[in-house]
Amino acid sequence: MQNNAKIKVGISIGDLNGIGGEVILKTFEDPRTLELCTPVVFASSKTIAQHQQQLGTQLVYQGVTSASEAIEGKFNVVNIWKEVPEIHFGKETKLGGEYALKSLEAATKALKEGSIDVLVTAPINKSNIQSETFSFPGHTDYLAQELGGESLMFMVSDSLRVGLLTDHVAVSEVSSHITPEIIKSKIKTILKSLEQDFGIRKPKVAMLGINPHNGDHGVIGKEDQDILIPTIAEIAHGGSLVFGPYAADSFFGSKNYTQFDAILAAYHDQGLIPFKTLSFGNGVNFTAGLSKVRTSPDHGTAYDIAGKGVADHTSFSAAVYAAIQIFKHRAMYKTLMENPLKKAKIVEKRPIKKSHYKPPTQK
Repeated sequence: MQNNAKIKVGISIGDLNGIGGEVILKTFEDPRTLELCTPVVFASSKTIAQHQQQLGTQLVYQGVTSASEAIEGKFNVVNIWKEVPEIHFGKETKLGGEYALKSLEAATKALKEGSIDVLVTAPINKSNIQSETFSFPGHTDYLAQELGGESLMFMVSDSLRVGLLTDHVAVSEVSSHITPEIIKSKIKTILKSLEQDFGIRKPKVAMLGINPHNGDHGVIGKEDQDILIPTIAEIAHGGSLVFGPYAADSFFGSKNYTQFDAILAAYHDQGLIPFKTLSFGNGVNFTAGLSKVRTSPDHGTAYDIAGKGVADHTSFSAAVYAAIQIFKHRAMYKTLMENPLKKAKIVEKRPIKKSHYKPPTQK
């Protein structure tokens, strides 16, 4: 990226039969968005035209053969297929998954090569996208393989950040996936992300317990007592501001979450149910820990409303803005690390005041 150039936001179109095309088009119909970045969608001009016709939108787009040819100030579409795949809005089809993967693979390749600066992924269907080259439970694991790093599913909004210790894992298998090594790795990733991606110095992280009431001293499971508590204590002894475990059932209702820069949940629904309850429509799924920036909206393909023109694009727009902001924070962080004596200041954006903090009570 050149110093004066706008950030190139690469976009994978997601499932062709879902709302991905709609939220993308609605986001960039606002001309102010084009002032912030140069969007590059990986699909085809004909496919975008199909979505435009279905939705009645009039966004002007520029067809290009590669991301490197993207024109600043324009909505660019990289033509990665010449055929015209059939679109059946609202239906799960094999074809929809095949083209979602083609788009994702092309966008990821461009991200690795530096042809785009960040990646925003529209929703996929985790079932119909499965193939010989994609056998993952979602974007996060695929991108971890392609981009390298210790990935962390990090749901973020203006007032809440929730990371997942385990993500797309069956509930029956959660405990077997949680080890001291995994906890330390995820905590390390979340702390580094808060510093380099969000500009927060000395971040504070809360860890939620695995079992109801943190196991009630072993009465309802021993994982919290045997694994979480000693591991958190070891991490805290090393100087990191990590606290817990907190009983998950009352943590969000009591607004205890406002006292921390991030929360690390033990498993998928424990973290995403409260996050989506408090931030749905404004939240962003950010894959922390990777060598490149990737975000996505906090919703799925929404087949029930696909093609009807009623999809809310707020979360996708937020994902675009978050990717831009995180990219800028990383650039600033890199500059500061390379020039430690340079007079500069990282702007902290905390959801709460430090004075509100109360440590957990452990008997």
